[in-house]
Amino acid sequence: MSSDSPDGLPPLRDVINRLGLRAKRSFGQNFLLDLNLTQRIACAAGDLGGVNVIEIGPGPGGLTRALMLQGASQVYAIERDFRCVNAISEIVATYPGQVHVIEADATKINLSEVCEGPRKIVANLPYNVATPLLISWLKNLPDVQGMTLMFQKEVADRLTAQPRTKAYGRLSVMSQWLCHVRQEFNVAKEAFTPPPKVISTVVTLTPRKEPLAEATWANLEQITATAFNQRRKMLRVSLKSHNFDFDALGLKETARAEELSVEDFCKLARQIST
Repeated sequence: MSSDSPDGLPPLRDVINRLGLRAKRSFGQNFLLDLNLTQRIACAAGDLGGVNVIEIGPGPGGLTRALMLQGASQVYAIERDFRCVNAISEIVATYPGQVHVIEADATKINLSEVCEGPRKIVANLPYNVATPLLISWLKNLPDVQGMTLMFQKEVADRLTAQPRTKAYGRLSVMSQWLCHVRQEFNVAKEAFTPPPKVISTVVTLTPRKEPLAEATWANLEQITATAFNQRRKMLRVSLKSHNFDFDALGLKETARAEELSVEDFCKLARQIST
């Protein structure tokens, strides 16, 4: 035990060394062992009282510990690596009835079946599944109060990108249509074990009470995919198959996808059928 740990649990490096826990590339694992950083992530998630917190890929449990120290009443940690399930058994014992470990693949689990709402999702996401996971959650936001997630910086920049910038694309539109999106802070490569090849960024997505503009997911996804797949071409070319009356919609047919706002894409989405 370490007197320096506010929860009285051993330092994370001691845990992984004792168990011989080495990050697996196949799981997209990069362990964050600095409890100051994990507590900063937990703080970015806001008030955790009265909500069920879902964590994806807890690894040796650094963020799990931080969530409990931040006042989470219940944490549901989804972990597919049985070695990590064993590693966080001490945390489960320290917080009986509050920390629940679910051995499962997060890409194959419905979060609404994990626990009742309201929910917050807080996670240092494995890079190899981060975007697909986010998309799946955006499609099913009821009872989700917020998501505080770590991505590689390139993805974080796409999430918060504004029109007329290189990073602006489908992910920007779909995320900002449904959520207020804010970058919190960057995390250096050296903070992880092993260090990834890229800088990481923590992002908070807070679901809007209502989508930014009227549209269906299917239609908006379709129109953004078509437009951004030919992002350098004018709309009259990239969206030619839809026969839009751009003038009637208040849009320039000579504009390119990256020039349209989220609301503009919603206008187009409302004109097409699924």
